[in-house]
Formats: sequence, structure tokens, C-alpha cells
Amino acid sequence: MTMTPRPLSHEILNAILRIRRVDEKDASSTTPADEEEQIKAVQLPRIQRFIDAGEPIEFVLPAFPAKSPNPNKVLGRLPDLAERISLQSLDKLCADIKQLYAPGAYLTICSDGRVFGDVIGVDDADISAYQSAISKIIEQKYADHLKLYNLEDCALLNTPANNFDAMRRLMIERYAEPLDAIKHKLLNSPDGTHLYRAISRFMFEDNLTPTYTGSRSALQKKAKLMAVEVIQRSWAWGDLLAQAFPDAIRLSIHPQAASSSKIGIHMMPAQNAWVTPWHGVAVDMGDRIELMSRKAAQLSGAHLVMQDDQPSHYAIAPSRFTQNPMAQAV
Repeated sequence: MTMTPRPLSHEILNAILRIRRVDEKDASSTTPADEEEQIKAVQLPRIQRFIDAGEPIEFVLPAFPAKSPNPNKVLGRLPDLAERISLQSLDKLCADIKQLYAPGAYLTICSDGRVFGDVIGVDDADISAYQSAISKIIEQKYADHLKLYNLEDCALLNTPANNFDAMRRLMIERYAEPLDAIKHKLLNSPDGTHLYRAISRFMFEDNLTPTYTGSRSALQKKAKLMAVEVIQRSWAWGDLLAQAFPDAIRLSIHPQAASSSKIGIHMMPAQNAWVTPWHGVAVDMGDRIELMSRKAAQLSGAHLVMQDDQPSHYAIAPSRFTQNPMAQAV
């Protein structure tokens, strides 16, 4: 029996869904088949518009903000092997689509560290250094498919260069809802409550540093307030990006509902669906590279691996990245 070829838009969507990030703790009652149909209904028409116009598929991904300020989670302030592998994964997605569709694809990384750095306790100087390092990696290896876009690149915000506080303030004025409205919206939907709890946990963990001397209950209270503000800024950034990139396929580093306009993706295996390269470290397990917190890596018995005199990652066994000369291509 001859199989009918699948439309090109389906093949492109399948390439994206191969790296879809799913929250294993999601209590959703939908089946994988139901979810796939919901995703198709949202995404196929958007993909088809690019195909009909003969244009490259355009993606935007809010991500790569800055390293967590908690040294129990990360190796330092600058990108390491976790970011390099993740950028390689995003480049591969675009390259895979190029094999299916001649115009190809490109992805704009919308770095959101500047958006909420003042809330999470990361200095603008650290954010600038992190963004500069990410930009150099892209320019050296992935410029054909990847681009970097920061708050200061946004022409919609007419503010003096390097006046980051003014940029944030203007973004909030133009695109953000009040904090009370954000909290009400979060707590009145299952998905919103799940997001609120997850970000609250992130804020608690990020601020539970070795130098913290307060009580856990006080930090939990602070983390909940921070979570609402981070979500407010993130949603405002998303609305700004929707205006700046109106036709782009929207990706996310967090799990997303099947009916969402965004598709959650993972860039490398991780201990859970919420850990990211900037909240963890890469650990060479011998047969795979996995993301986890620095503390978890140390407790597992992994040893630190250096590259170019900088902390790079951890390894359970002798690391392939110190033995294989092709490692520098990552």
C-alpha cells in the first residue's frame, strides 16, 4: 500500500516536536494524540504562511538571560558547556528544517536577562558580559541560523543607550499589567498556578545562597513576591516580542500547554523539565550529557572539568570533551 506523503508543514512541525519540552508532573488529562491535534491546529497555519511565501521559517526564543546568582546551581557568571551544547541544539533544529525546506529557518534568541535582572539580583554588568559571550559563540559557529536580540536592541523603546533602568521602566509602562492583576490571573487558572509555583521555587532556590542568613519562611515569602514580578516582566517582554516579531513561531524553554501559541522545547537532557543551562551545569554521564544543579553534580561524585583555564562542566567518568580534539567544535 502506497503511503500518501505528509504535507511539508507537518514535517517541519514534527522536527520541532522532536525536541518538545513536556512537564512530566502536568496533571493534564489529555492524551498525546489529543495534544498533537491541538498543537497542529495552532501551529500548522503559521508554518504554512512561511511556506506559501517561500520565506525561511522564523523562530523567536526568549532565553539565555544570565547565569543564576546561586553558586550551588552554576559554575560562574559566563556561559559554559551547557550553553554551548544548547546553542548547538538550536542550530541543529534550523539545519534539520533546511533539509526539509530549501529556504531553511533561523532563530532569534531574545535574551531576557536585561528584562528582569534587577528583580533577580543580577547586575547589568554581569548580564552584558554573559550576552557578549553568547554573541561571540554565535558569531564564531552558528551565525547562519542564530541571532541574538536584547532589550537594548528594541527600536520600540526609544531610550538613551545603556540606560537600562529607563528601558525596563518604559517596557513595564507600555506592555505590563499591574502586579495585582498578574497574581489574580495566575491563581485563577491551573496552568497559571503551576507556573507561579514553579517560578517561586526558582526564586527561592536562586536566593538560598551559601551567604543567606535569614529564615526559610522569610525567603519563601520574598520568592513569591519576586515570582509575580518576574512573570509580569516576562509577559511584558513576550508582548513586546509579539509586536517586534509578529509572524514568528514562538518557542519557550518552559513546558507549554498544547493549545498555547508557544511550543516548549528542550535543548539538552535534564534532570527535570524546568532546569536550564543558566540554572544548572552540564554533566558528562559517559553515554549522555545531562543538566543538573552544581550541588547535585558534586553530590553524585562528578569531578570538575576545565577548558581554556575556565570551568566548563562536570563529568562522572573521564570526559569525552577533554579527550576528543573535536570537542572544541561544540
